[in-house]
Amino acid sequence: MFEIDPRSRKSIYEQVMDNLKDAIVMGQLPEGTKLPSVRELSKSISVNPNTVQKAYRELEQQGYIYSKTGLGSFVCPRSEIRAEGPELARAEEEMAEAFKTFLRLGMGFEESERKALEIFEIIKKESDEK
Repeated sequence: MFEIDPRSRKSIYEQVMDNLKDAIVMGQLPEGTKLPSVRELSKSISVNPNTVQKAYRELEQQGYIYSKTGLGSFVCPRSEIRAEGPELARAEEEMAEAFKTFLRLGMGFEESERKALEIFEIIKKESDEK
């Protein structure tokens, strides 16, 4: 489930967050799923527990997970995820750049839009199948 690349430019905690976010939004970790404890996850992916704790704290602030004292951390409903700040701005920039790439490849606006929607449908289908 987790892919941690120690040579990546992304910090380890960001990679932990990205892996968990992907699993949540793709339905591999449905709403209400209990996450491994900080200690369990840190041991299974061979990272410092403080790194996992930082990732969990940030995921909770962004609405991906919630904690229950004494019980652990659980996956929130998708409707609770808060898309905001620099991460949202970066995603918008990446989408704009991908669309510009379609145009640079000679695709017109309508064809580029169809291709983007086609890709969206593939991702949606993958999410629905999980």
